[in-house]
Amino acid sequence: MVDTTGGASARRTERLELRVPTSRTQLPAVRAMTGDLAMRMDFDLDAVEDLRLAVDEASATLAAIAQPGTPLVTVFEAGPEGLEIHAWVSTAAGTDVPRDGFGWAVIAALVDSVEAGPSTQADVPAGDGSDGPVASITLTKELPPALRTAPGGGGADLSVAR
Repeated sequence: MVDTTGGASARRTERLELRVPTSRTQLPAVRAMTGDLAMRMDFDLDAVEDLRLAVDEASATLAAIAQPGTPLVTVFEAGPEGLEIHAWVSTAAGTDVPRDGFGWAVIAALVDSVEAGPSTQADVPAGDGSDGPVASITLTKELPPALRTAPGGGGADLSVAR
């Protein structure tokens, strides 16, 4: 990504937030946004599709445990090392993210790291700062070493604003 505040070739982390209803008709928007960001970051086609599938599965998992009428919140952080995706939904107190079954295996196999569990609105990106219960999944996909740059280092223009 191009750092417009510093050196011409330094990349910085850029953040994008997406809120969608947890209905089956709206969840594909998260998958589409994931694919677009991954392509703009120059992930190869296999990695783009892996991210789409992992986000699709994570979105469906969270939608199944969401409080009715609350959105799925997804925060994308595209940085010099890769793409981190934080997804969460408001839940009833004590609700945890299911980590068994085929869906969880798919998520874990397609990204470099995954974390999940209960939290609060105060502890998740784009939360409202309250102690309202949420369930969250964080996915990380690293860029190949050839595409990474250290802060202030050289690198390709991977701006999301092409």
